[in-house]
Amino acid sequence: MARRRRADISWTAYAVELGRNLHSARTATGLSQERVAHLAGIAGFTYQKYEKGESKPGTPMNPQLQTLVSLSQVLEVPLLELLPDWDPDLKAAPR
Repeated sequence: MARRRRADISWTAYAVELGRNLHSARTATGLSQERVAHLAGIAGFTYQKYEKGESKPGTPMNPQLQTLVSLSQVLEVPLLELLPDWDPDLKAAPR
């Protein structure tokens, strides 16, 4: 898979794009945020924040792998379709 070049390769930008991908996949299924969250086993508020690319206000999301796999199954898309198609700069990522 070819990775795109981007000007902003921060973890924050990566999280925001992941959130956009979640939103697009969810709207394609016609499911509500609450329904996706319920089916994936996470809180509705948590999923709402994920679509914004956040975990807490001002903090980029960093969901567990199990959560991402669950969301991909609920949204019926391969995990790779949820992930942005570029690599973030992890050296600058918050831990």
